[in-house]
Amino acid sequence: MKRRLTMTVLGLMFSGLQFLMAQTPQNYIYTSSGDLKSIEKMITRKDIGGVQIVYNWRALETSKDVYDFSRIESDLKYLTSLDRKLFIQLQDRFFEPEARYIPDYILNEKEYTGGLVPQYDNPGENKPIGNGWVTQQWNPAVQKRYQKLIEALAEKFDGKIQGINLPETSIDIDMKRDKTGFSCDRYFQAELDNLKLARNAFKTSYVLQYVNFFPCEWDNDHHYMSRLFELAAKNNIGLGGPDIVPNKNGQMKNSYPFFNQYKGKLPLVAMAVQEPTLTYTNPKTKKPFTKEEFVEYAEHYLGVNIIFWSVESPWLRGS
Repeated sequence: MKRRLTMTVLGLMFSGLQFLMAQTPQNYIYTSSGDLKSIEKMITRKDIGGVQIVYNWRALETSKDVYDFSRIESDLKYLTSLDRKLFIQLQDRFFEPEARYIPDYILNEKEYTGGLVPQYDNPGENKPIGNGWVTQQWNPAVQKRYQKLIEALAEKFDGKIQGINLPETSIDIDMKRDKTGFSCDRYFQAELDNLKLARNAFKTSYVLQYVNFFPCEWDNDHHYMSRLFELAAKNNIGLGGPDIVPNKNGQMKNSYPFFNQYKGKLPLVAMAVQEPTLTYTNPKTKKPFTKEEFVEYAEHYLGVNIIFWSVESPWLRGS
């Protein structure tokens, strides 16, 4: 057992070293489950290394302790046949009013206090603020069920998928009206606990945390951001985020300087250019950021190893 664990650690170190030595970020596709065959031409491009697919909690746990991983199994089989890698994103927060994608028992049983709370989100540049939901990870009963799902995923897919990433740290809820026991410190600790559990559960595949902002924090004034990056560097945890927006002020007061500070110190840095990211314009050119501008900033300032590109990215659509 000791020898096997040693080989696993060495494998992770070698895999991480490969990324750190890469000259430019690798290109991956970011999409939803069920869309793969319709974008096969994109996936099989020579400059695409794999696909990141978002799976919500409800789709994976259909009822209490009843897991359905058939979608992941199917997607993994398909991508493997194309010699492409799979990154899964386990989603517990949602950005549309009707999106309440956690199991019914979490929504309805008393101990989980509803499971979700409303949150607000500004999806891109010059877009109206929308409302959605975030799972109460600070509720120990809810968190226990979420962590059990992570462990079940690890048991089934560790070493088969390239990695798992937990969603962005940013949430925006009405703290004055909250009756679920939320506090910024409790939320931060819950995010760390989930991340540490995922790292312990997945012995071989990458573990990646998306980080952009923390509630209550600005410019690391609660030391949430610095503590997260320190934890990641010490525990072979990758970090990333849902948006690459060069020199964006909000990000420059939160996660971006830490990515720059920790260049070469993390096993993996993977960030996305999602649909909202594509709406941002370069203040110098007054035009949307180009692929080259995204890549240059990702590589040289953020130290990114993988970029998860939206299928709506113009360069993927030939325009």
